[in-house]
Amino acid sequence: MQHEEDESRRGELDAATRTSVLRQAWSVGIATGAYGISFGALGVASGLSVWQSCALSLLMFTGGSQFAFVGVIGAGGTGVAAIATATLLGIRNGLYGLQVSEFLHDRGWQRAMAAHLTIDESTAVGIAQPSVRASQVGFWQTGIAVFLFWNLFTLVGAFLGNALGDPRRWGLDAAAAAAFVALLWPRLHSRDAAATAAAAVVLTVVVAPWAPAGIPVLVAALAAVAVGLWPRPKDAAPGRPADDRGAP
Repeated sequence: MQHEEDESRRGELDAATRTSVLRQAWSVGIATGAYGISFGALGVASGLSVWQSCALSLLMFTGGSQFAFVGVIGAGGTGVAAIATATLLGIRNGLYGLQVSEFLHDRGWQRAMAAHLTIDESTAVGIAQPSVRASQVGFWQTGIAVFLFWNLFTLVGAFLGNALGDPRRWGLDAAAAAAFVALLWPRLHSRDAAATAAAAVVLTVVVAPWAPAGIPVLVAALAAVAVGLWPRPKDAAPGRPADDRGAP
């Protein structure tokens, strides 16, 4: 009895839940990691060396910012412009940190490592879990999986370089996005979530043709603000969407 109470206090997962979280985390990690081939190839094609491309994946480790960086360099931009663009796109990771901090309570070197692994995929898998402990496992396992496969395939792609051709021929540019959408799709069960997603898509489509890399992502975030400020029916319970009333 005491043993069961100790496990409950620590928030241990049952075998089935843990297996489900691990399967989800490593599936996302492999799909996202495969996208690293295209980054490695594009990095070399943009004028970076194999080791410079690999260093970006190891140290920057945020796909959107990395592609923004090599995009500016490849277009003939300066290093300052490339860093500024990558930093602008990386702002979203700081916002993810606010969500992750709700279930991660690490200190010292673990906190620093968690910050490095706070990316789209690890955040999404973490917040999609049914309990705090499952969120912690999902976050760490996804972050580690993406880090390993992303860096491995960056190295492979950098060595292949131009021999690979256009990465879009292989569908690698869609792998990470497809995995992310598949993960989040089941969460669009309320009107608020669906409205936020729809508004974000519209804003992105409108802004993307003329805005620099990274700006559409930040503008799309305004969809959540707009939906949050939209007036609710007076009989809706605080903190709960009106369409969810009566749900078990």
